[in-house]
Formats: sequence, C-alpha cells, structure tokens
Amino acid sequence: MKFRYLPMTEQDQKEMLAEIGIDSIDELFKDIPENVRFKGDLNITEAIPEPELMKKMNGFAQKNVNTKEYTSFLGAGVYDHYIPSIVDHVISRSEFYTAYTPYQPEISQGELQAIFEFQTMICELTGMEVANSSMYDGQTALGEAAFLSAAHTKKNKVVVSKSIHPEALSVLKTYAKGPNLDVVEIDATNGTTDLDALRAEVDENTACVIVQYPNFFGQIEPLKEIEEIVHQQKAMFVVSSNPLSLGTLQPPGKFNADIVIGDAQPFGIPAAFGGPHCGYFATTKKLMRKVPGRLVGQTKDEEGKRGFVLTLQAREQHIRRDKATSNICSNQALNAVAASVAMTAIGKKGVKEISMQNLHKANYTKKQLEKNGMKVIFEGAFFNELVVKLPKPVKDVNKALLEKGIIGGYDLGQYYPDLEDHMLIAITEQRTKEEIDTFVKELGGVQ
Repeated sequence: MKFRYLPMTEQDQKEMLAEIGIDSIDELFKDIPENVRFKGDLNITEAIPEPELMKKMNGFAQKNVNTKEYTSFLGAGVYDHYIPSIVDHVISRSEFYTAYTPYQPEISQGELQAIFEFQTMICELTGMEVANSSMYDGQTALGEAAFLSAAHTKKNKVVVSKSIHPEALSVLKTYAKGPNLDVVEIDATNGTTDLDALRAEVDENTACVIVQYPNFFGQIEPLKEIEEIVHQQKAMFVVSSNPLSLGTLQPPGKFNADIVIGDAQPFGIPAAFGGPHCGYFATTKKLMRKVPGRLVGQTKDEEGKRGFVLTLQAREQHIRRDKATSNICSNQALNAVAASVAMTAIGKKGVKEISMQNLHKANYTKKQLEKNGMKVIFEGAFFNELVVKLPKPVKDVNKALLEKGIIGGYDLGQYYPDLEDHMLIAITEQRTKEEIDTFVKELGGVQ
C-alpha cells in the first residue's frame, strides 16, 4: 500500500512520550479537571481499510451532478467558463501550489511575478491604476471597499443598490457592524438601480455608493448617470464587476469609478461547489496606500536586474494598528496565478471574443424564450444572464430539467419575495446553439 501520509506506530508514541518525560498519553491531560473530560466514545463510525474507504467516498462523489456530464444554465456569481488546459499544468507545479506567503522575495520571484501580472491584467480590464494581489472573493472585496471608503472620507453612510449579489449584500452588512457603518439599500426598478431613489438618498454624509455591473440580474447599470449623482456629493463610487464582461463593456474606470472590485472566478477558476475563488480589488493611485491586503511591486536588484517585492502594505500586521486600513492577512495566491495563466493563454482578443459570445448567446436565448411564449421580465441591455417568469415554482422546474440532464437556473424567490417563480438563467460561451435550443424546449415542456 502506498501511504499518502506516514502513520504513527506504537514505538513512535513511546519515543515521543519518553522525550518529554512522561509515561502515558493521559499525563498530557492531567491539568484538565476530571469533571470536564470527555469519557464516552465519539459518535463516529468505526475505521475501515483505506481501499474500502476510497470506494465508499468515490460512490458518494459519483452521486454529484457536475458540469462535465450535465449542461449548466446556473450562474448567479459562479459560472461554467472555458478553462485552458495549461492552467492546471502550471498551478499543479509544486513551486506554485505550495507557495503561500512570498515574504522572501529572493526565493519567490516566480510567484511574485505571476501575481504582478495578475495585478496588471486586472488594471487593464477595469481601467484602474492599481490592483492588489487578490482577496478571498468578490464579496469580501466589496466589504473592504466600503471600509476603505468610510476611512478615506471619514463618513459612515454606505448606499448600496439592491441589484448587487444578495450574498455580497449580506457580507457587507456583517462588515458594517464592527465600525457601525450605516448601510442604506436602494431598490431596483425594471432590473436596475432606481436613480430617483439614489439621488434622494446620497448626501453629504455618504461615504460611498456601491453598484454591480452587470448587476445580479444580468442588467447593465447606467454608470455615467450614477457617477454624476455620487461625485456631486463627494462620495466614493464603488463598482462590483464581472471581469469577463469588461472584454465587451466599457470598464468602470472610464466612468471615473474610485474602486472596482469583483471575483476573478470567470478566468481559470472552476465553480468547485462555490469556492474557493479569488477576489480582486482595483483603485486609483491616490488610494494605493490604503488598499487592503498585499501589493506586489516591480523593482531592480543591486545588479540592476528586474525583480519583484511586496510593497506598500497597509495592514495591521505591518504598520501601527490604528493606522491600518484592513486586517485581511492573506490573499488567494494560487487562484490568482490560475487567473493570470488563463488570461495570458486566452489573450486580449480571446477575452473579447469570449465576452462577445456570452453577450450574443444570451441574446439568442432571450429571443428563443420569447418565441416559445415565455416572458423575460426586464428590458434594457444585459450581459450573460436574464430573468424569466415561470408558471410554477422554480425548484419543481429545475427538478424536471435535471431529469433531462440539464442544470437549471437560480431561484430568485430565495432572496426576492416579489420574484417568486422567477428563474435567473446564465448563458456562457460553453453553451452551444443545440444546448440552448434543447434547454428552451425542455423549459417550455415543464410549463
């Protein structure tokens, strides 16, 4: 048997106990009072041989539905996108998958350069000047953007559109509890932020306004109009954006966004049951000393050769706690490398082509749905997601679709009571015309 680990033998145990000068395992716990010690047996199944365990676990795994065998129209923040095969080849190399914190630049140049390239490509996509080395995910990046805005403006009111991802909104509310930020939600009208309500709420106490582009319903928010409302009151403009969409859409930087955040999952990172993924955080040069997490910078060594280092670290581990802007003490280095490799392999033209495929295929799906008598409820421009009204509960429709080998869309009634029996459908470049036509036919068949 080839062990994946080295088991401890009884002899090993005796030698360790002898080394620390005790005779038994029980002596290790003598300082714990007898009345609080657990005396029974743990409620777990008996150990079984490894080959038997592997068969059992593989049996469980085979019960899972996956996008390799099923056609997926599920998005809502996590998408089935093309991943170049080179991504796995690169991130499976030990110098990448074992690298965690590149504190020692002299032995971490490969990791640091890959992250530097990630930062550069994020800046190019978003139209911003500075990007950090990544964050846990798009939702926590959004929370950090609110923190930075409040600290920079010295205001505590955060105005956020309800058309952002509902889970991101939940994370923001959790973040806001610590520094007592006041989170004010703005309703959506016809799938996008209500500009009149936004205009009425943004005032001199507003630290920032947060919108999503494209938003949770796939609709394109009017960033130009929103930016004017935000900056008239000297608040900060924060945009959460799907980076793949920026291969087609004007980047938020063109609309004078102050901070652009999002999740890099569309580039080289599998859905993986919802994570782990990789957030990004991009901003302007004037705010770069307040960016949370890590920044990789380019420099020269004493011989004049190009090199990379961690720089301008603004977290409490490195500077006075009261001066820190964040206590985020990590990043998603491996997933950031995956995103870098994917973006490099796809290239600028490829990103644009894939983005355009998402746009065109989503529009084709809308036309086919309407042609078959189904109602797509929002008007206006959208990217690769749309909302369709169904005559019965979404969970029942999805169950019927699953029997046909199709993973259906997201049930919006889970978060939006007024959108009960409404399905959010995602169409990516992975979907073929035949798959879309089959989906529309089957969706119509379960009406």
